[in-house]
Amino acid sequence: MDPSAIALQGLQQADVRLQTAAARIAGVGGATPDGANLDVVRLSTEVVAMMSAQNLYDASLATLKTADQMQKSLVDLTA
Repeated sequence: MDPSAIALQGLQQADVRLQTAAARIAGVGGATPDGANLDVVRLSTEVVAMMSAQNLYDASLATLKTADQMQKSLVDLTA
């Protein structure tokens, strides 16, 4: 598989993870099935999820930059 495609997939996964964690944090205040208000979210869990998404984003971006540099070097060698 193309390194650029892998990096782009990683960026998409990071975005999904970030959006999921943000939605969980923003969703505080909903009701449980028994009608009680749910005002509890484990912020530590969601912060870890957001940090994980950031690390995935950073790694994927570095992979994308490296793949771009490799392609440029290959073009320079063939020219």
